This record gives sequence, structure tokens and C-alpha cells, in this order.
Amino acid sequence: MRTALASLAALSLGACATVPASEAPTASTDAPDTMQWLYGSGEAAGVSIQAWRNLADYAVARARERRVPQSVAMGIGGDVSGPQSCARGDSWKPLAVVFDVDETLILNLGYEYWTASTGQSYSSESWKRWEETGASYVRPVPGAVTGLRRLREAGITPVFNTNREFSPKGAARAIAAAGLGEAVHRDTLYLRGDDGGGGGKDGRRALIAERYCVIALAGDNLGDFADVFNDDELAPQERRELAARGDLAQLWGNGWFVFPNPVYGDSLKGTLEEVYPEGTRWSPETAPADAPAIMNEGK
Repeated sequence: MRTALASLAALSLGACATVPASEAPTASTDAPDTMQWLYGSGEAAGVSIQAWRNLADYAVARARERRVPQSVAMGIGGDVSGPQSCARGDSWKPLAVVFDVDETLILNLGYEYWTASTGQSYSSESWKRWEETGASYVRPVPGAVTGLRRLREAGITPVFNTNREFSPKGAARAIAAAGLGEAVHRDTLYLRGDDGGGGGKDGRRALIAERYCVIALAGDNLGDFADVFNDDELAPQERRELAARGDLAQLWGNGWFVFPNPVYGDSLKGTLEEVYPEGTRWSPETAPADAPAIMNEGK
């Protein structure tokens, strides 16, 4: 779940390295650049509230339909465009929205403070301890409390699909401590390994779709929508194109809702050449060139 954070920290600090006491950060030390925006800025709060409002508006509108025949596309079975039937014999499955947890519903402020203030990098051991004991040090993502309340009032069940793996009780406590309500393991809360698999979420989404009619997905990583996005064979620009072009692009704000996370995750990779493709690498010495054709979105 947090391999990118581990890699970034390792580059600058070394795995599990500790800053000498004489160099340790103090309360007046600036927070790391990667954390200032998400955890400290009004802009991040505004973006999150905006996304939550859009999500709730969309889901409540869907709930007002007499029947929802199919779930939103979820990447189940490797088919990212294949929605699941919402029928259950002669009846209909209850409506649900499936959420990632960390940095989608809750902000892990306590853990990130610990890494930043001590110079420690992410480790599985420290994250396990955080899952078990950190519930009182989280805060809700701005907009989440109101958003979940609106969903529940409309008869929509929030289901939490997280890559936490060490403590179902700890995950449920963190969700409750943030004011986001009850989460029941293997009913409305699914952790890494609950489907017998690893960090991919398609298997868990399949389990959820057996019980619920999933009308929307929300997360801070493209893997929260379909495992295909996090295929190790995809270069950064290929991953970006997959999300931003064609049929999948039509899902953003229309069943898929993404939240910002510039701190860690699969989005944080790419060399200069991978992030800045040919034709975008300007310098003051670059010779003038003809303007490119207008780049329309879509297929």
C-alpha cells in the first residue's frame, strides 16, 4: 500500500534510518514538501470537500432511480469495463459505495508526523503498530463525515476496501474515531488478504459485488478502481493515458471519484523522460517550432 513512500524515504534517508539527534527536526522545522499540501493546506480541504459533494450528489441521484440494473465498472476479473448485475433472483441487491480508507476517508496525520519528526522511513513493522494503536491520531478527510451521512440517509451502505492488513479492529476503530461510523469486518470492511490475494483489490471488489449493487467507487490511487492501472509493465505515461482517454475517462465523476494524495502511492514514479514526453522539453535555447494540433480529449 505504501511502497512508493518507502522508496522515496529510502532514497533520502536509507531504509529505517534515523536522523542524528543533533540534526533531528524540531517543532519549528518545515514539514516535508510532499506533506504540506495534503495535510496542511486549505486548497486540499477545498478539493476534498468538492469531491465528496460531487460523489454524494451522484450517489443520491442514483439511489432515487427505481432500480439500478448494473454496478459501476470495477475491474473485476481483469475486465475493467464489465459491470456486475444488481439483480438477486427476483429482488435487488442493496446499494453501496465502495471506499478506500487511508487518505480517502481518514488522514494518517499521526503516522506521518512520526516519520517526519523522527526521520524514520516507512516500515512494515511501524505501520503494523500504527494500525493497532493509531486510531485516536487520525482525522477525517474534509467532507467525508457529511458525505457518508448523506449516503446513509439515502439508504446507501458505505463499504470500506483497504490495503491495511494487520488489524481489522484497528481499522474499524480508526474509521469510528474519525466520526465515519461503524465498519464490520467482511461485511462493510475488507482488508488486504480477505479474498486470499495480495494488494490488488479486484478480488475484494468481486466479493463486495456479490452482496451489494456498487454504484460508485472512491479512492486516492487508481488501483482503488481497477487493478489494471497498477500493472508494473505500464510506464507512467501509459498509465496516465489509460486513465485519461477513451471509455475509462468517462467514468471520472460518473461513478468513479478520486481524491488527491501527493504523499505516497503508485502515482509517484517516473523519470524525467517518462514524465515529460518528447515534444514538451523546452529550454530558452530551444528553436521555435510549429504549434501542435489541438489535443482533444476522448478516444
